[in-house]
Amino acid sequence: MSRAPIRTSLIAGVGVLGLALSACAAETDGDSASGGDGGGAKEVTIAVPSWVGAQANAAVAAHILEEEMDVKVDIKQMDEPVAFDALHGGKADAILEDWGGVPKKEELYVEDKKTVVEGGDLGVTGHIGWFVPKYFADENPEVLDYENLNDFVDDFKTSESGDKGQFIGAAPSYTTYDKHLIKNHDLDYKILPTGSEAAQLKEIQRLYEAEEPFLTYWWDPQWMNAQIEMVEVELPEYTEGCNEPAEKTECGYDTLMLQKYFNADFAENGGEAAEFLKNFQWSTEDQNEVASMIAGEGMAEEDAAAEWAAEHEDVWKAWLPKS
Repeated sequence: MSRAPIRTSLIAGVGVLGLALSACAAETDGDSASGGDGGGAKEVTIAVPSWVGAQANAAVAAHILEEEMDVKVDIKQMDEPVAFDALHGGKADAILEDWGGVPKKEELYVEDKKTVVEGGDLGVTGHIGWFVPKYFADENPEVLDYENLNDFVDDFKTSESGDKGQFIGAAPSYTTYDKHLIKNHDLDYKILPTGSEAAQLKEIQRLYEAEEPFLTYWWDPQWMNAQIEMVEVELPEYTEGCNEPAEKTECGYDTLMLQKYFNADFAENGGEAAEFLKNFQWSTEDQNEVASMIAGEGMAEEDAAAEWAAEHEDVWKAWLPKS
């Protein structure tokens, strides 16, 4: 999401960190919520990328930490590149949904400097791709092969795209290879910048309700998939390294298990708060349920998290540290 698959005005709850890094993590030259005395964290900062699925993760984690474990949570909206810098510098303790969109930063901080550590699977599988609405694919099955897309330029033309077909693009912070795929496959399409996930979803809802044809960057998990039917256009198969460098990309997107990452000092010294976030793992259906309440129904993230938690004790109680 920076990517993978797709990814609403989101929370921007900003807290102030008041606990210093322990001596063992001095090289991160920042502040950390973790305590160096082994007592564990009493305040945790979660970095949240700018899509509603990530917001849902943080809202539920914060609700349980605060209500069940008496741990204060600060939520800071950060795109993935900034989030990894914050994890490295101790300005954030955790990011709960990474789509593999900043491999160079992961290599630098996780493998080289070892200031950031893997936090385990989120439990949610992510996938990005190019999609069209099912009603259009049913009438035009050939559109589901990228090699045929130039035959449908006239169907996807808009006043904004001129004599090219329109491709609805993702928010600027999301990981995309679309401009390279369009160029490298000689596709006669122009990307329509959407500016944000909320703007993209609004445009797709408008077109879908009017049963207009459209081609878009799309992903799963995505709460709106419960309301609309989309069909994926087949791009060349993803293989390891096929999108490196990005400018040479000719392949489609990977399907991957979304990952959590922690500040290394927090992971080691964050006590029960760190253990809880390591245990935090839920399904795509769970995430979409909360995301739908936030983005689809307009609920405050705190209320959505509380409602989900009240109905799914069997899920979140398994995340609590064993006493």
